[in-house]
Amino acid sequence: MKVTVDQETCVGSGQCALAAADVFDQRDEDGIVALLDPAPPGGLAADVNDAAAMCPVQAITVEE
Repeated sequence: MKVTVDQETCVGSGQCALAAADVFDQRDEDGIVALLDPAPPGGLAADVNDAAAMCPVQAITVEE
């Protein structure tokens, strides 16, 4: 699995960090997504896919 984020598109809603805290966080200064693990293990696939689906601006791309 490969995960990428578009920080320019992100609006800082934080849904990704709530859904998959091992993979996503938010920058302290502005709440924009921070990608912690661009190649998370398969066991996190459901959480990562949920995070991508919850993103209000589709700033997360998941390639399996």
